Amino acid sequence: MEVCYQLPVLPLDRPVPKHVLSRRGAISFSSSSSLFGAPDPRQLSQRRGAISYDSSDQTALYIRMLGDVRVRSQVGFEPEGRGSYPYLCIDFRTLHSCSESTSASSLIPGPGFISAGPVSGRRLRRLLSFQRYLHSSRLLWGTTHLNPLHILDEDYIGQAKCMLERVGSWNFDIFLFDRLTNGNSLVTMTFHLLNQYGLLELFQLDMVKLWRFLVMVQEDYHSLNPYHNAVHAADVTQAMYCYLREPKLAKSLTSCDILLGLLAAATHDLDHPGVNQPFLIKTNHYLAKLYRNSSVLENHHWRSAVGLLRETGLFSHLPAEEGLKMERQLGSLILATDISRQNEYLGKFRTHLNQDDLCLSNASHRHFILQMALKCADICNPCRPWELSKQWSEKVTQEFFHQGDIEKKHKLEVSPLCDSQRNSMGNIQIGFMTYVVEPLFAEWGRFSDTRLSQTMLGHLGLNKASWGGLVQQERPLSPDELEPSRPASVTMPTPAITESEPESASAAEPTAVTTATATGATNSKEIPQGRKES
Repeated sequence: MEVCYQLPVLPLDRPVPKHVLSRRGAISFSSSSSLFGAPDPRQLSQRRGAISYDSSDQTALYIRMLGDVRVRSQVGFEPEGRGSYPYLCIDFRTLHSCSESTSASSLIPGPGFISAGPVSGRRLRRLLSFQRYLHSSRLLWGTTHLNPLHILDEDYIGQAKCMLERVGSWNFDIFLFDRLTNGNSLVTMTFHLLNQYGLLELFQLDMVKLWRFLVMVQEDYHSLNPYHNAVHAADVTQAMYCYLREPKLAKSLTSCDILLGLLAAATHDLDHPGVNQPFLIKTNHYLAKLYRNSSVLENHHWRSAVGLLRETGLFSHLPAEEGLKMERQLGSLILATDISRQNEYLGKFRTHLNQDDLCLSNASHRHFILQMALKCADICNPCRPWELSKQWSEKVTQEFFHQGDIEKKHKLEVSPLCDSQRNSMGNIQIGFMTYVVEPLFAEWGRFSDTRLSQTMLGHLGLNKASWGGLVQQERPLSPDELEPSRPASVTMPTPAITESEPESASAAEPTAVTTATATGATNSKEIPQGRKES
């Protein structure tokens, strides 16, 4: 069976070395001759693993793999549980010729050893890349990979390391970083930041357990979601790091605060189904019933994170009470990202600033500031440079409209902002910036009046103006029409506080909330049912 799939584009700034062209494995090149010197297609076609070159495709090459290929199918409303992603399962022995398999060199075990003989189910693995397969093999053989970056060759290792040296820059391009790490941006980013703060040694975290936890977290993000995926989690984690470095926080936060802040950022949308809470409620999803229609997705993200923490035993060496306390605090941070509680948290933040009574030596005040920092990181896309912000806007709008298409298909009421025939990307973004992002970041700027805050507000204003210009180009509008419409507000019943919600998150619920959110997004599957929780 012959299967083709597209690998990430990894552009080079110099010609590809000959030893790279002749090596085995998964290498992706841009087909633009100006990037890597236009290698002869015949050279590529002669490589082991059968790389095909299509000069008409200016985005990437396709790797053609011959052999026993098993593709997992998705039918109907099948849940996408942990470890069930539709990647290919391949027996890599079929990539080599029989003559090579029987050669003397193939009888010597090693990192690239692939034995001959009948295929066993034990040898077939679901994997996301050649690198993950090789890494898992090294772990089983007791040899660890010294370099934590699972990328394709030294050129990309150098570029990714160079980017990590500037991880505190607000212009950090997470999309490029994800390509350079071969889709492992969340694992690489989070591990690097935890290590940079010295948290592994301070909390005596087992490196193997931590790595396993981060890999499982990354896998539990649905890669088919255009927006709510592991790249978004990596972007939020990088933004959270930028906020943690702000002077007021850097001199006040404890190591435990930093650990919880980074872990909450990495897991804040864990196992997101790609649809918003109203969709789950009106389709009678079991998660909506489990959490009584209150912060449904956020409770699920938190419980999923706790499940992985316990499965990997990352905090098992800590006293039981300390472990439970950290789990509750992690939940309180994640629950704060519920956009339906935006007015509640914003009002509390504004009151503290007006009364000037925030004392960061107080643990509860520090925790509240962490909540606000995570809320800012979660919706900071409009505050990024235009080139990055526009990409995020396109992705979240794609999820919005996909949910609307599903609702139309099943004859459900179409959610606000999800109807592609009544909403445009520009109008959605202008309304979101005006009524959700600007009020939050204006208060954050009052709390932390730094260069970063001014930069974010500056980008926000420029991006809003850019979207206004694009809207005008699409259809000339009158001045009245250019005024963004306020997102629909709905009256929601005050939910009962369930046992699943941390104590710190049990404040009174607002009765009227704004439902327009560019991060409460939509789906890439039809009415996913997820995995049930005990």
